[in-house]
Amino acid sequence: MAAPPASASASTLALDDEALVEGLITLRDCLRWTASEFHLAGLHYGHGTDSAWDEAVALTLGALHLPWDVDPGVQEARLLPMERARIIGLVRERITSRRPLPYLLGEAFFAGVPFSVDERVLIPRSPIAELIEHGFGAWFPEEPPARVLDLCTGSGCIGIATALHLPTCEVDLADLSPEALEVARINITRHDVGDRVRAVASDLFDGLGGRRFDLIVSNPPYVDARDLATMPAEYRHEPGLALGAGRDGLDIVRRILREARDHLTDDGVLIVEVGNSDRHLEAAFPEVPFLWLEFERGGQGVFVLTAAELDAHAASFR
Repeated sequence: MAAPPASASASTLALDDEALVEGLITLRDCLRWTASEFHLAGLHYGHGTDSAWDEAVALTLGALHLPWDVDPGVQEARLLPMERARIIGLVRERITSRRPLPYLLGEAFFAGVPFSVDERVLIPRSPIAELIEHGFGAWFPEEPPARVLDLCTGSGCIGIATALHLPTCEVDLADLSPEALEVARINITRHDVGDRVRAVASDLFDGLGGRRFDLIVSNPPYVDARDLATMPAEYRHEPGLALGAGRDGLDIVRRILREARDHLTDDGVLIVEVGNSDRHLEAAFPEVPFLWLEFERGGQGVFVLTAAELDAHAASFR
């Protein structure tokens, strides 16, 4: 017997899996049903999607191991019972546990590149991806940076994506968390960049042995105490060490500003994401000429400072 359609006010998840598997036949059926259930559940989206429909597309395609740009005609394909059951299971878990979808799938895309992820690392979502896709050309118009540091690397997504887009650069992935570095090394192997990318255990710059870089890029912890206390349930599955950074979210960023110049070449560039703690940073350092970037695909709170600017304002960061 086919499953009845979802109403505007009642979820069909009260039905058992067998009834749902029997009623959802095509990929289009599963997409429509998944989007409806996500809408009814009032989920939060912010880990690669921004609506119930986008999340439904990501879940169903991910469950079936189909690429995001698959021919739309595939929506009419009939699915095997085991494929429908997998989609149903993922939908149930996404709604009941509030785990972000990339953790359920074990994969997230960043700068067009797939990365392995789990609860040991943040889910990649930084607008810095756009800078990587453009090869950081605004600051390196003639030659790409030879040596790059991805500070507070997590999954390694920023540094590894940079290495893939700039095949001549060498990249260090630095993180304090041994668990995060395990994931970063998985992604180094996954993308076969071990000849140019290394993962380094380091409390910010302390474990880098005095190495200097043409480009330092960082998406450090920057969530202030108020925002951390009110974050949706989805974010509570991510490692707290990678999110919170004190009352104003700047505990780590202050250290980066104070120490980065010693690890940059004279023509080097520092790029740091601080999200909506940008207002705190402006208030803390009103005399510093932070260059705030704008992004075509959205995002805020990414600043740029050159080595010369760090020199000029070194007294402010002490």
